[in-house]
Amino acid sequence: MTSTPATTPATTLDSPDCCAEFARLSPRGPSPTRRGLLRGGLGVGALAAFTATFGDAVVSAAPALGSSTAAPNGNVLVVLSLRGAADGLSLVVPHADPVYYQARPGIAVAASTLLAKDGMFGLHPEFAPLLPLWTAGKVAAVHATGLPAPNRSHFSAMEEVEDAAPGSTVREGWLNRLIGRDEVVGSDGPLRGVAVGDGVVPTALYGAEPVLAMRDPGSVQLAGADQWDTFGGRRRSIQTLWGGSSAPLGPSVRDALAAIDDFAPVRTGASAPANGAVYTSSSLGKALSYATRIVRGQIGTSVITVDQGEWDMHSDLGTLSWGAMRGNVKDLATNLAAFFKDLGTLGDKVTLVALSEFGRRVRENANYGLDHGYGNVMFLAGAGVKGGRYYGSWPGLTNTADADLLVTTDYRSVLAEVVSKRFGASTAEVFPGFSPTRIGVL
Repeated sequence: MTSTPATTPATTLDSPDCCAEFARLSPRGPSPTRRGLLRGGLGVGALAAFTATFGDAVVSAAPALGSSTAAPNGNVLVVLSLRGAADGLSLVVPHADPVYYQARPGIAVAASTLLAKDGMFGLHPEFAPLLPLWTAGKVAAVHATGLPAPNRSHFSAMEEVEDAAPGSTVREGWLNRLIGRDEVVGSDGPLRGVAVGDGVVPTALYGAEPVLAMRDPGSVQLAGADQWDTFGGRRRSIQTLWGGSSAPLGPSVRDALAAIDDFAPVRTGASAPANGAVYTSSSLGKALSYATRIVRGQIGTSVITVDQGEWDMHSDLGTLSWGAMRGNVKDLATNLAAFFKDLGTLGDKVTLVALSEFGRRVRENANYGLDHGYGNVMFLAGAGVKGGRYYGSWPGLTNTADADLLVTTDYRSVLAEVVSKRFGASTAEVFPGFSPTRIGVL
């Protein structure tokens, strides 16, 4: 990590307070409705993505389209979205920047408590469960990352981050563009147009390429084809009705039935974690354990997304003794460590990226919290990651009421390395109009 002058001026924003809306979409509120997210069910026909909702965590899995086999190189990308704008300055603390401690007299993390310290940064102490993977070179952090221009609205920023195509009017996420590449997905296939329960498709996965949504592995089955349907009449009747239909819904129904069949290894496979892995009982723990089952099932999944909320800490972010941040970090670290332990050797094919829609302000507020900001930190873990170190260019902090962590690395540059190094896909196709800067994290 190097310290360089800021290249982007601090920006004062006139953004609407969207936290009330974000709170309504939290597990304590009604169902999500953010733009770009769709709902669907078996037989609806157009939707795509396995999506399972666990409290504040949502899992979506985009199958490798075109066949029941894995992506050509068998690699899997897991994208973990920390919803609510996590504070990157608490996750990876810039202990050598004196402004950090000046701006946060109540909530700053003491340098003496940090883990994996180098001359500039250190990890929040609650990352301890993840420290072995960091030390083994399997986890890295890229600081001062974000959108090319500030955006302090949760949903507008999420959409920008996940579309990753500024100026485009096409409603298509970067992960949907990725799975549409021949290098990743191969030919056409059955796992399209399926959604189960209240699962939603994140903006990053939405687009022309079908994905499949579901609530949990056990629920990916034909409704009514249960223990009471002892002669398989439900399935036969649907096949009779739609098996040869040339109506627009016909192919979708046939694809849905095929996807249910292809998903069987996940649905019927072992649900208990392997290799002594222990997840927490939180929504994130359940979501990541489910993601592991998708990988283990080897049903041709190339991309899995996991959404986890509860990072919007305007108040009571707290200290190392109390508050929301310490618990969130511990839960995150514990479950990421369990995820890779559970995967075992399958982890050699799995790369995980964790990011948030934007960061928080540099200066703490009067409620032991932080308001919406700009720059943030991204984490990468697993296959191909050159970990155990911090990447990026540090802009230096400013202690004013509206000061942000400035962005020196466009987040798409980090994702572009994953796209090119793990899938061999064209970054120009996945991130149109963008010329990435080499980071070297993969």
